[in-house]
Amino acid sequence: MSNLDALRDALPSLGEGIVVTLELTIGGALLAFVLALALGTLARVRNLAARGSARVLIEFFRGTSLLVQIFWLFYVLPLLGYKLDPVFCGILALGLNYGAYGAEVVRGALNAVPRGQFEAAVALNFSPWQRLRRVLFPQAWALMLPSMTNLLVHLLKGTAVASYITLQDLTFEIGNLRKDTGDTLFAFGVGLAIYFVLAYLLTLGMNLLETRAKTKLGRGASLKEVLSLAPDDAHAKVGS
Repeated sequence: MSNLDALRDALPSLGEGIVVTLELTIGGALLAFVLALALGTLARVRNLAARGSARVLIEFFRGTSLLVQIFWLFYVLPLLGYKLDPVFCGILALGLNYGAYGAEVVRGALNAVPRGQFEAAVALNFSPWQRLRRVLFPQAWALMLPSMTNLLVHLLKGTAVASYITLQDLTFEIGNLRKDTGDTLFAFGVGLAIYFVLAYLLTLGMNLLETRAKTKLGRGASLKEVLSLAPDDAHAKVGS
């Protein structure tokens, strides 16, 4: 059987592996985003207990290996009487690990908002929640998206560790293709191409989200200009 014949036969399995990988990516990204917002915000509050607790969680999950974390969730917790579904284990490990990194992105973006914006919100007698929701976060959101895009791509690649806990994700199916063909270069070349396409599509979506966020703040080209066939005009308009 040729490599192409083996690839054709493996397409259904590869498709299922891609679905599992996307489930882990989307689920992990959503959990990571929620944790990043919560921990990143708490890491800059005045309350020492809240700030200290956030810092401990951030440093713990940043400072320990994703592989060790997912092994603990899947192999160690059952010894303590808690058995988790493999997909849930993968999502939880990815969310906790990348959420800790994302928290630093959120904290840095909030700190990057000009101090005058905060002082203006205080002068308008906004509550702390109103200051965050109406003034600080909309500006920080546009600032944090480039770094969040990088984290999302890293999270996608991090889903490969799920194959160690019996999940038949893309990496697992690529391993099966290698066994079927006996050609490591071909099998992992296919895997490389698939991961690249997935990462590119995620990056494109995040770039559009970033453009939309900047447009709302009156910065950068509009989505229509970005997607048009005349990018030079759009850049000229931004620079004018």
